[in-house]
Amino acid sequence: MNITYHEKNRVFKLDTERTSYCIGIVDEENFVGHIYYGRKLSDDNLGYLMRTGEPPFVPSENNRDRTSFLDSFPMEYTGNNLGDYRESTLSVRTAGGHTGVSLSYVAHHIYDGKPALEGLPATFGDRTECKTLELVCEDKILGLQVLLSYSIFADNDAIARSVRVVNQSGEPVYLTKVLSACIDMDNDEYEMITLHGSWARERMIQTRPVALGKQSVSSVRGESSHQEHPFMAWKQKHTTEEAGDIYGMHFVYSGNFLAQIEAGQFGTIRAVMGIHPENFCWKLEPGESFQAPEVICVYSSEGIGGMTRNLHDLYRNHLIRGEYKDKKRPILINNWEATYFDFNTEKLLDIARQASRLGIEMLVMDDGWFGERNDDNTSLGDWQVNESKLRGGLKYLVDEVNKLGMKFGIWFEPEMISPDSRLYREHPDWAIAIPGRTGSLARNQYVLDLTRKEVRDYVYDMVAAVLHSANIEYVKWDMNRQLSDIGSYGLPADRQGELLHRQVLALYEMQDRLTREFPGLLLENCSGGGARFDPGMLYYSPQIWCSDDTDAVERLSIQAGTAMIYPLSSMGAHVSDCPNHTVGRTTPFETRGYVALAGTFGYELDVTKIPEADRARIPDQVAMYHQYHDLVCQGDYYRIAHYADNHFYDCYEVVAKDKSEALITYIQVLNRPNYHSRRIRIPGLAPDKTYVIANIQDWPEIRQTEYRGDTLHYAGLNIPPLWGDFQGRLMHLKALS
Repeated sequence: MNITYHEKNRVFKLDTERTSYCIGIVDEENFVGHIYYGRKLSDDNLGYLMRTGEPPFVPSENNRDRTSFLDSFPMEYTGNNLGDYRESTLSVRTAGGHTGVSLSYVAHHIYDGKPALEGLPATFGDRTECKTLELVCEDKILGLQVLLSYSIFADNDAIARSVRVVNQSGEPVYLTKVLSACIDMDNDEYEMITLHGSWARERMIQTRPVALGKQSVSSVRGESSHQEHPFMAWKQKHTTEEAGDIYGMHFVYSGNFLAQIEAGQFGTIRAVMGIHPENFCWKLEPGESFQAPEVICVYSSEGIGGMTRNLHDLYRNHLIRGEYKDKKRPILINNWEATYFDFNTEKLLDIARQASRLGIEMLVMDDGWFGERNDDNTSLGDWQVNESKLRGGLKYLVDEVNKLGMKFGIWFEPEMISPDSRLYREHPDWAIAIPGRTGSLARNQYVLDLTRKEVRDYVYDMVAAVLHSANIEYVKWDMNRQLSDIGSYGLPADRQGELLHRQVLALYEMQDRLTREFPGLLLENCSGGGARFDPGMLYYSPQIWCSDDTDAVERLSIQAGTAMIYPLSSMGAHVSDCPNHTVGRTTPFETRGYVALAGTFGYELDVTKIPEADRARIPDQVAMYHQYHDLVCQGDYYRIAHYADNHFYDCYEVVAKDKSEALITYIQVLNRPNYHSRRIRIPGLAPDKTYVIANIQDWPEIRQTEYRGDTLHYAGLNIPPLWGDFQGRLMHLKALS
């Protein structure tokens, strides 16, 4: 990795192992332009790519066509309302009501390491792992300084970008838009990849041509959301999993976002990402600064899979933190789908006793243990143990579970409040609300205004008191409704536009406090399933509940979209009961285990009631998890086939970093009559190594046992038809020494 400034050419060049990113300074006004992002280059004399030597030329040579220049120049970070009519990245309103802003380069700093972002999650690395460029820009008229930061990594091809705005004037400035990244480049018939969905079907992959105009995904729901995801990529039309150019942007943030590609009149595109400007307005007093969240930019010439593995490594090595960063997670059983609200101490202990005999390592008590919570209409905010359910108290239950050799975990929803709760009756103004309007309920609950210190301290202290009361080693932090009625009794009129961002900052503060006070705690984030599965949350919790839909077939698509950008170690995945509680489908118990293995692996069922044949398979699944855990969580992920595309089967692979072994998961969703075997090609192996099927006993139909790595990749392997629908197999390949 290296960052250099070539003074003669006025070009900044950021080099990772395989990529180059180039920025240029032009004209007397020091406009900051984007030059190039792509395969690594040896040259630095690249300023010609900005086309300033052709009409409309730079303003110092042709000021009569200034707007034509501004509307076509490839901006690195763009202002607003002065002639660039494409999407802006920074917009302000002055005390006089004006909105124009234009940035010029002033200075720069290049240094080893990567600074933390105050109050925000961000990737990290020490002085040997990272290098940072900071461009200092300003608008002299406004007295506004804008710091553009770029960090690169020694072991990764990602670039982490962020923006900080400083008010150096003598009067307040209102920030109405502060996006975190912009890339202007030539269009190459790109296709846009985004992730869409809803509750129980999160992160479905969508690919569409980049057409003229603006194409975006976004959330204004107060969270990253079930519906759309703070990620986008654009690829060449013929890019595949294994080959071709692809660019990606991913937002390290858990609130409202905008991710947009705009194809313009001159055959160019502008890609932008950051906090959604709707309902956003930040009052910046003189001397104050505003830190925008981080955007991760990636480029790969090795197809979608190259982008995937780049992001996986970045997040495993430079975003996930804490005791469980690289540590094996305990196999847990959660009682939600087993009991819902209908449980007591003895019922939970019955589940724990049976689970412990089968090798399950943790019991998690889900919703219903506090206040008067016997359904989802009451008690959120009253985080005190309901001892009419848990007779003997929480500590007694935890101690009894620990005696079985199991850990204990618990569910909270700390950001919410029920109208039917003691807390709401005492403090109705603690809910987010617009005065005079009837509040909009969702799941019969409101959202607590965590921007108020007294609110978040009160709630945090209740949660901490529960955790201190017993040996609790895991927390599932849930959020089951999105935000509406955006108003705070704690903010003045001219700061109401800060509420949504301040709410996210308050969430980060609470989770940071939790992980510092309880450093050995395994925290799993959740939001009605996967509505807040984003890099921001991953900074605080090493795993996130992937979706409330645990059906094995539905999970193939949910997990494919998730695994395209997130490591398997972060994906909360469980074996659940059948018929499945969401879709009513019945799938073989073995198949449910294979699908859940591509994640944290656990159980979501009543182990005392499932069929004996299924119960008897759990020890083998537990052994399977322990055998393959390190490979699944640390290896390189390859997507071989996607059920959503072919409608018949799903196949993916994890390869050890040293190519010594690989695990292929093959799920036959639908059987077909009168067909030969299916040929799959297995990438990622060492071409000159010989591999054997280590678990050949699971594949009696396959007679040949030794294969060369290049043969498996380019010629492939024949997979015999399996009998029946929803059938699955694992193939464990090991290299001969």
